[in-house]
Amino acid sequence: MSTATRFEQEIREQPAALARLLRDGRAAIDAAAEAIRAFQPRFVVTAARGSSDNAARYAKYLLGVRNRLVVSLGAPSLVTLYGAAPSLAGALVIGLSQSGESPDIVALLEEGRRQGALTVALCNQPGSPLARAAAHVVDLHAGPEEAVAASKSYTAELLALAMLSAAVDGDPAARAALDAVPDAIERTLALAAGSPALDAAALAPFAAAQRMVVLGRGFNFATAFELALKIAETSGATAEAYATPDLFHGPLAMIEPGFPALVVAPSGAAFADTANVLREIAALGAEVIAISDQPRLQTDLGLRGQLGIAPGVPEWLSPIAAIVPGQLLALALAVARGLDPDRPRGLAKVTRTR
Repeated sequence: MSTATRFEQEIREQPAALARLLRDGRAAIDAAAEAIRAFQPRFVVTAARGSSDNAARYAKYLLGVRNRLVVSLGAPSLVTLYGAAPSLAGALVIGLSQSGESPDIVALLEEGRRQGALTVALCNQPGSPLARAAAHVVDLHAGPEEAVAASKSYTAELLALAMLSAAVDGDPAARAALDAVPDAIERTLALAAGSPALDAAALAPFAAAQRMVVLGRGFNFATAFELALKIAETSGATAEAYATPDLFHGPLAMIEPGFPALVVAPSGAAFADTANVLREIAALGAEVIAISDQPRLQTDLGLRGQLGIAPGVPEWLSPIAAIVPGQLLALALAVARGLDPDRPRGLAKVTRTR
């Protein structure tokens, strides 16, 4: 696989970027966590777009499972288009952004602060409008990200959220798990090197298709959406993301022999259900590539391919590792379709929506 694209270079920078966040971002995260404990929010509202919105999907499960907080994905249009801001009294409002430039995300944080909510920005640009709007700012320390398709800024958002969750609940065992993440990403990248699942032959049904599904559940519901976005923006294909149970509420009718499907299936509470879905769609003739730390999944279920996740990553941190082979798959798929992943049609690195 060529190393000429900025997208691939930045994918491979992720272990170093995440190690930098663990080293340099902890003080800001600890300060935000102390403020959250003192504030005792009744609920959480996230403000994000694009890949950052997928990080917010992760926050919904992360803060729900670990911190027992209700998390709502914010709708900035309520503020910017309709002038009907929701009541944010007692809320923790978290803004997530690579650039911190989008006016609608900034507006939701400004509205939260006006109403007395506690506001926190996770941003790769600590001097941005979003950072200025927040009471607490966490620099993602991802370094400059030039590729239009986000990679290291996305995994830095996930890690920053995980660090924040662990700092709020004060779990001492979580620190060791967090500190092991950069090495897990390094090992995951090594597993992908030379993987047959990234060869043109394995990707042929995906390269030829204009439509595919991406499935995940629980913590990795976010991974399914982020992988679908990476494929759409780099390859121009329609990749539809679903939680695995939702497949049976209508979308299963799409599955037929030869239909391409990507399934995120790491170990954890969601694995048994996801494995059952894999069996069912494989039996229907779908062309399936799984992303998993279960090494025999492809062989046992007769799948087209499998991309590995380093073993030993706990489920609550698995989205940080699981998206990495997905990023490499999106890159390989763009190349197989004859496209330049650094120049996706109609897109720019900084997006300002209202």
